Amino acid sequence: MSVGAAGDAPGLRFQPDEPAPAKLAMGLGIQLAALNIAGIILVPLVVMRAANVPDAYLSWAVLASVAVSGATTILQACRVRRFGAGHVLVMGGSGAFMPVCIMALAESGPALLATLVVISALVPLLLSWRLSLFQRILTPPVSGTVIMLIPVTVSPYVSGLLEGASAGAPAAAGVPLSFFATVLLIATIALRGTGTLRLWAPVIGVIGGTALAGYHGLYDLERVAGATWVAPPDPRVPGFDLRFGPAFWTLLPSFLLVAVIAAVRTLSSAVAIQRVSWRRKSRAVDFQAVQGAVAADGVGNLVAGVFGTVPGTATTASISLTELTGVAARGVGIVAGATFIALAFLPKAFAAVLAIPDPVFAGYLAVVLAMLFTIGMRIVVQGGVDYRNGIVVGIAFLTGTSFQYGLVFPDLVSSFAGGLLANGMNAGGLTAILLTLFLRLTAPRRARIEAHFSVSGLPAIREFITAFGAKVDLDRTVVDRLEAAAEEALLALGLPDDSANGRDARRLLLTAWREKGDVTLEFVAAPMGENLQDRLALMGGEAGEAAFENEVSLRLLRHLTSSVRHRQYYDTDIVTVRVGTAVTARRPS
Repeated sequence: MSVGAAGDAPGLRFQPDEPAPAKLAMGLGIQLAALNIAGIILVPLVVMRAANVPDAYLSWAVLASVAVSGATTILQACRVRRFGAGHVLVMGGSGAFMPVCIMALAESGPALLATLVVISALVPLLLSWRLSLFQRILTPPVSGTVIMLIPVTVSPYVSGLLEGASAGAPAAAGVPLSFFATVLLIATIALRGTGTLRLWAPVIGVIGGTALAGYHGLYDLERVAGATWVAPPDPRVPGFDLRFGPAFWTLLPSFLLVAVIAAVRTLSSAVAIQRVSWRRKSRAVDFQAVQGAVAADGVGNLVAGVFGTVPGTATTASISLTELTGVAARGVGIVAGATFIALAFLPKAFAAVLAIPDPVFAGYLAVVLAMLFTIGMRIVVQGGVDYRNGIVVGIAFLTGTSFQYGLVFPDLVSSFAGGLLANGMNAGGLTAILLTLFLRLTAPRRARIEAHFSVSGLPAIREFITAFGAKVDLDRTVVDRLEAAAEEALLALGLPDDSANGRDARRLLLTAWREKGDVTLEFVAAPMGENLQDRLALMGGEAGEAAFENEVSLRLLRHLTSSVRHRQYYDTDIVTVRVGTAVTARRPS
């Protein structure tokens, strides 16, 4: 389709599959790295500083985190087999992992952290393998509640940073002043700044707070002066803690829950980057690319665990920069990742960051926690807050807060399962999951049928739809429309004849339910190749006159349904069609 066609993005200069000029790719890649390097450094730095690890290991953990982020950013851009999104998707430290990583380090040190991170890295790998199944389980109330409970769990570490700084501060007034200056600068720029300035809010806040702390003698200049300019990192790989003691079992559920949340964030970023990376805005989401993004997330976290540093997730900075510049070429992501790796060999630059005082880190962490809470609320609201979801979120959040601070049966909670529920994220997340499962198990059952994905399976499908229509009291005209829509959807997908109905024949799962005045049919089968949703969209534009093999079925399907959604995964095709229950047939568009 031409760039100027209806529904296109005229400002997009280079799609992911179009190479950009080398100078342009390098300039934008370095700019993207500069916008993200502060966040990538600060997350592991805050974690290690809050846990009071030795300086040598702190330096290694930060350098390793930057290098791993660079490598996974390159993997995301390149898309090697099933790993990577094939888009410019910057990977960085995850704020959601901060509290659990601090607790792991405080409990038993880097070896326990490495063990838990490696195990939690299996979560995104598993999600990417069967993403079509897990998307039904990861509901917004569950994800949002866990994120809102992160500040509840990690807030004590903010006060710990401030108390530790006050104990050895040469000027006591410098500690609260630098803390509040950092918070106020970041908050002011984030609230009133626009465009690129907002992206730099954390960096400006940290620099301003550090300058004020330095004025009061809280900045360690000797560390910066003693560092060399260029040198390879000094590896401090911690190994693994395989004793699997009480601390491991207490923290494991929290790591797994946060790993799910981080994977969902990567999933959301992989969908969002596709919206701004292609000229045709009606292009269906490539869920195979989403699977690749989540798989690359798992690989990066696995390597981060081996190196003993904080795992990461996809950031959103590349999305806004792509939309701003109109350049989505993969070369930009490759250059950004290479820049991160190169920065790992500059010790003096890192020493300048490592010398930032604890009150400044405490201020940055306070703002991050506040933002995480609002992100959790936004996820819950976007998923829809009816009274059932409201009860789930309310009870889960109250449970997590009460158990975290010992407000309800503290002796019983601390002794149950080795103190597993004394962690607010564990208690609240488990409560949200159990309540959600209860709602699903007690909800009205949807009608479903399994059939052969071939012409011979059509009679059984027609009988199923007729029976379903009688059960939910549908007009015969609507039932006929449902039968026609089901048949045209299957034919548009390339329904094989009976000769394919042998040992390797594919099975079809059809589910039907009535909701809000419409009837929804969901077809689950093996992958079909070309995306049906894209083909329907193309028929509405200049490419509508092109000859498709099943063009008649596509046009009939568009006339019979109110919406069609096609999600293609590596292992599954899911086609969802909605048909109105009004007796009068919808006029063709």
